Amino acid sequence: MPYATTKDTVRLYYEEAGDGDVLIFVHEYAGDLRSWEPQIRFFSRRYRCVAFNARGFAPSDVPAQQDMYSQKHACDDILAIVDHLGIESAHIVGLSMGGFATLHFGLEHPERARSLVVAGCGYGAEGDKRAQFQAEVEAAAQLIEQSTGEAFAERYSEGPTRVQFQNKDPRGWMEFREQLAEHSMQGAALTMRGVQKARPSIFDLEDNMRHLNVPTLIVTGDEDDPCLVPNIFMKRTIPSAALSVLPNAGHTINLEDPDRFNSIVAEFLAQVSSGRWPMRDPRSTSGSILGVK
Repeated sequence: MPYATTKDTVRLYYEEAGDGDVLIFVHEYAGDLRSWEPQIRFFSRRYRCVAFNARGFAPSDVPAQQDMYSQKHACDDILAIVDHLGIESAHIVGLSMGGFATLHFGLEHPERARSLVVAGCGYGAEGDKRAQFQAEVEAAAQLIEQSTGEAFAERYSEGPTRVQFQNKDPRGWMEFREQLAEHSMQGAALTMRGVQKARPSIFDLEDNMRHLNVPTLIVTGDEDDPCLVPNIFMKRTIPSAALSVLPNAGHTINLEDPDRFNSIVAEFLAQVSSGRWPMRDPRSTSGSILGVK
């Protein structure tokens, strides 16, 4: 089994398929590398696709110490994968928790990122929702510690932004739930507190995002309510960013609507590879409505 080792000696399990420019897929909290299967099958026809399990998600190592889990660790773990592959840079595609890590990777290591796909990113970012989010995260961590994987998966997989997936693709959603139930409960609780609860708000990153020039695609579902305002903020703040909104879609967009997700990302990558991805024209941010004054 292939592993990359981080600077703090955590082993990260990964899988790869295909040849060409490297795409690294960074999974969400409720998923693992298996949740990128529709993307690996599609993009490995043209790219070298690599997906890995975050720390805390077996068969990657599951450190027992809480201080081994943080947003910085999640960002640095992407770098460990890039270094392990022996490449200068890669396209990074992340969803939710993986989307946050992807954004931070672009901010911290822009020279190592050819492009960024930041999908389903924004939970807990809004100031008036911050306390509520952190309280719900702590309640989720306590539920994990008190229940089995199956019991936790049953509750978590039917959240308000997951039911869209359940309604559209019951069989796919069931597979998603079953895979979630297999996760390490210790790793799940530690990740919930160390990464989800403690990460900075998107809005706290404004100054850094204004200087981000890496080609960036922001993707969200229009029924993924916690992401909508933060995604518009990222679009307005990152000069190299575009925003794509999938209709009638929730949080698990790469599984819920894989064909549309793949098409949007494929077009983005083609523009980046051809050198045609634009920076935003400053004239479009003048603040004027009609531009006649």
